[in-house]
Amino acid sequence: QVTLVESGGGLVQAGGSLRLSCEVSGSIFSINVMGWYRQAPGKQRELVAAITRNGSTNYADSVKGRFTISRDNAKNTMYLQMSSLKSEDTAVYYCNVGWRGAAGTGGSWGRGTQVTVSS
Repeated sequence: QVTLVESGGGLVQAGGSLRLSCEVSGSIFSINVMGWYRQAPGKQRELVAAITRNGSTNYADSVKGRFTISRDNAKNTMYLQMSSLKSEDTAVYYCNVGWRGAAGTGGSWGRGTQVTVSS
């Protein structure tokens, strides 16, 4: 079983910063792509940023220049540094990973962490 635990969400004023973490645990050999998604009330879940095992990244246009995704492969942990936050960044943020383990390959989601940006 693979478990993802997000942390670091909270309430912040517009213009502020937050750092999210996603720690992966379980019987896995390696993690390939890791990504952050978000879902605002009444909207579909959308990709915020993703990072491959070798560090290649891509970002949604709406967060480019403000958010930075990173990972620590030794700790099976991914981060999302969010700066210059806007009210439209308010959402539940989820991490998602593609992994390889004894049972084969798969993908898993975390339960999410709430980010609320007040204007």
